[in-house]
Parts: sequence; C-alpha cells; structure tokens
Amino acid sequence: MASETTKSDHRNFVVREDDGEETSVFTGQTPRQAALKAARRLDAAESEQEATRESIRLRETSTKKLHLYEGWAWREQAPETKPDWMPEMITQANVSKEGIEHLDEL
Repeated sequence: MASETTKSDHRNFVVREDDGEETSVFTGQTPRQAALKAARRLDAAESEQEATRESIRLRETSTKKLHLYEGWAWREQAPETKPDWMPEMITQANVSKEGIEHLDEL
C-alpha cells in the first residue's frame, strides 16, 4: 500500500549566501525539489541555452548539511493546454547537484 504525501513529509531548506547569510526558505520533499523552486527565482534568460548558471546553496533546517547546486532559469511559451490563470510566458528552471558540504557551525 503506497503512503500518501503529508505535510510532515516536507522539509525546509534555507538559501545560504557565500557570506553565510541565510535568506529565503523553500519547502520540498527532497533538496532537489527545493533547489528547483529557488532556481525559478533566478534572472530568467530567453532560452535554456542562453541561461547563466548560478550557484545555489541550500541548508536543511536544523542540520549542518549544505546541498550545493548549479541552477539556471529561462522563459518560454506556456503550453497550449494551459489553464486560464497561467500567463503566456512562464519561467522554467533546472538544477544540477554539485555536492554536499558539512558545516562546522551555523
């Protein structure tokens, strides 16, 4: 029997800047899911090929584990089957895991 996803399955990940400052919080079942949400906030290029890859560093709350990603975002036409509330142009994003660091202190 498959278990249903519950709110308790979600984990919080904090964006950690290079200087150690922690800014936005993203929720997801996995670090990659949170990284994709963070990547959608990057400056979007006109196409995926033109997108600038930027570093995304996520720390899971109440841990010292830092997930390192490279993320990029681009704008594209919404699908023809889009719902009425969706805009004509949407932001897409992708990430690539670069590794994990363990912090000595927060």
